Amino acid sequence: MKVTKKVIGELEKCYAMTRLNYQGKEHFLVAAEKVNCCYLYDLDGNKEETVWKEPGGVMTMQQVPGSDGRFLATRKFYSPNDSKDASIVVVTPMGKDDWEVRTLVKLPFVHRFDILQAGGKNWLIACCLKSDHEYKDDWRFPGKVFAAELPSDLSTYSFDNQLEMKVIKDGMLKNHGYYRHAEKDGSTSSIVSCDGGVYQFFPPKTAGGEWEIKQLTSDAASDGLLLDLNNDGVEELCTIAPFHGDTVNIYKNDGGKFVLDYTYPEKLEFLHAIFGGEICGKPTWILGARKGDRLTLAFTHDGNGYVAQEIDRGCGAANVMHYKHNGKDYIIATNREIDEIAMYEFSE
Repeated sequence: MKVTKKVIGELEKCYAMTRLNYQGKEHFLVAAEKVNCCYLYDLDGNKEETVWKEPGGVMTMQQVPGSDGRFLATRKFYSPNDSKDASIVVVTPMGKDDWEVRTLVKLPFVHRFDILQAGGKNWLIACCLKSDHEYKDDWRFPGKVFAAELPSDLSTYSFDNQLEMKVIKDGMLKNHGYYRHAEKDGSTSSIVSCDGGVYQFFPPKTAGGEWEIKQLTSDAASDGLLLDLNNDGVEELCTIAPFHGDTVNIYKNDGGKFVLDYTYPEKLEFLHAIFGGEICGKPTWILGARKGDRLTLAFTHDGNGYVAQEIDRGCGAANVMHYKHNGKDYIIATNREIDEIAMYEFSE
């Protein structure tokens, strides 16, 4: 694949992104991990609005389904050692550069969350990296996964009237990784990765139903996703390991059990960014590392084996996001280590 890079912005410690449908157009948001801004961009890479200037601490953002520009975001998760005051907020556009922010739920250490669809309902799932700490790098208190049905009316929620969420799984040490997975019936599920392995969470499909949780592997992982990377009709489990780790693994589905099939021979320090999907019509897994050579790589399968292509180096992507626009494939990367928001155009 041919890749053309364009730097579209600068934001200190840029980190989280999401797509946003607003005023009849597709946009995307970029927000900072530390105390800094959140920006609104059009799909051509032009900055249109400043959503907020602080406090930042944004790990995740997701549009509220069916809304015109309303989205949820994590707030005040500044690092694994500074996130006791983290929460999920509701952000609503009021006018140009004017966005209302209200607390939906205070959830210490909330790192990733998503809005899933199943059974005609929207479900909020939230993953907390840990549940407490008393000193730097204290991992004695494993993380948890919380869930709730997302109400259609979010206007009544605030710090004084928060959404009630229940724990659906606990004991998840270094509960870091999250990826949404599309199911064949049109619903969505969650791939959640921690030191105890990789799990798939399925929301209830009937009223009063329970969440289904399936363990895909017991191997420690920082992040993972399911993708038919070799085009054999069966999805592989693609992971980076361990927590903020340096190892790229691909597992094949052998009769319903995931078995390690491939490990990339090179070590990539502090792997973090992850995307899986079709680029230029080919299943592609993109990864970004935040230390060492700070490589961004694209993994594909050429019919004989897995192949890694260098997309960029020296940048340190925290996250990557894919979309199609005017018939072309784009990746937006928050190159956190150099404060750079970059657009990569892909062509065959």
